[in-house]
Amino acid sequence: MKLYEYQAKTVFSEHKIQVPNSRLIPKGEVNADLLSVGYPCVIKAQVLSGGRGKRGLIQLVKNQEDALFQIQRLFELEPSMKYLLVEEAIRIDKEIYVSITVDAPSGKAILIASESGGVEIETLAVEHPERIMMEPIDLRYGLMPHQARHIAYQMNLSGNQVKQMIQILMNLYDIFIKYDAELVEINPLFATKEDTLIAGDGKIMIDDNSVFRQPRFAQTETDYSSEAAYEASLEGIPFIQFNGDIGLMCAGAGLTTTVYDLIHYEGGTVANYLEFGGPNYRKAVKAMEICLKVPSKVILIVTFGTIARADVMAEGIVEAIKKLNPDRPIVTCIRGTNEAHAVELLKEAGLTPLFDTEEAVRTAVRLAKGENR
Repeated sequence: MKLYEYQAKTVFSEHKIQVPNSRLIPKGEVNADLLSVGYPCVIKAQVLSGGRGKRGLIQLVKNQEDALFQIQRLFELEPSMKYLLVEEAIRIDKEIYVSITVDAPSGKAILIASESGGVEIETLAVEHPERIMMEPIDLRYGLMPHQARHIAYQMNLSGNQVKQMIQILMNLYDIFIKYDAELVEINPLFATKEDTLIAGDGKIMIDDNSVFRQPRFAQTETDYSSEAAYEASLEGIPFIQFNGDIGLMCAGAGLTTTVYDLIHYEGGTVANYLEFGGPNYRKAVKAMEICLKVPSKVILIVTFGTIARADVMAEGIVEAIKKLNPDRPIVTCIRGTNEAHAVELLKEAGLTPLFDTEEAVRTAVRLAKGENR
């Protein structure tokens, strides 16, 4: 679960990590009084997607007139957005990247830092890996002071800023542990002309399996782009919504990627992806209910089940059709364990089981275009 920037910065502030003076503007308060923040200030869209600067969702303004214009523009640009964050403009001397995340192969956490802040760390890792420092953290002992000092002294900061940096790193680790985080990130961490360090942006991602321990940040339906996305989240089903014609229920990310490419190759478009494999293969009724909430013209179900049995999936699909009476065609290509029984079940329900993924995709695309099989 991702937190919004303003939520992350609230947590930072509570853990003595300095953040800019700011004001949160709820939707509807276009005529906000921003004198408490002052000018120039930065107006930042509070959305969970990245690349806000590239998309024009972060704006520097110098007076009240510009601020009110940008507040209105940003709310109109992102109709589902609930808040804007308005912050004082910081006199920046340099920008630093710092994060703590999980290193799954080693079973440890890892502290990552770079003097080249303000850019995407993935891009930096490819183009200038020598600029990135990494410090493994043994979770039995936590981040040790000597590790924080080692990183801080490599950032070419003033003596006063080095002391601040050490404390920020220690506090960042406390946040990482307290909030069951997969990632805690400050990018950029501003080194200011006033010799201070200020978190210019903030990101916290809480492990979905630990959300029940973090009721403070429980998300509501308004935090999601659609009702379908919200319901999928409640069920723990991976789900992504697009704007196409074909709803996908697929088992496995690799198979899904292949099907997605085949649909586009055949001239079709994808309405949504829903993970129907793994622990979700017994959730056919709920999965189809979610897909039916998405505007689409056909639902395409493609699976290859080994542990996730084909006959169990087929039973669920038949039950879902009986309960939900879908208003659009259902195309199935279900392969794997107990496939013969799955075929019988689907035929008895009036479906035409297909055995070739490409044929299933072509059929779905034709139906989406209003053509007969």
